[in-house]
Amino acid sequence: MTNQIPKYVTRAGASLVLGITEADLSRIAKESGLGRLERAGDQEETYFTYEELEWIRMVATNQAPSAPENRIWDFR
Repeated sequence: MTNQIPKYVTRAGASLVLGITEADLSRIAKESGLGRLERAGDQEETYFTYEELEWIRMVATNQAPSAPENRIWDFR
């Protein structure tokens, strides 16, 4: 049995790990340009990398600016 760690986390998983609602997560992700939207037929799911989760955590705890004009890549 292998214990592989997934490279991406779903919106629901990210919400659970970060301890914020999916609505708040979606708002922060949209404002900061984070996450990857995947579509399959009529289904949509947003995925986040662990690095993106760290940035979202910083925004959610007011440790980084969250203005829409400040995309996450500008902070690197």
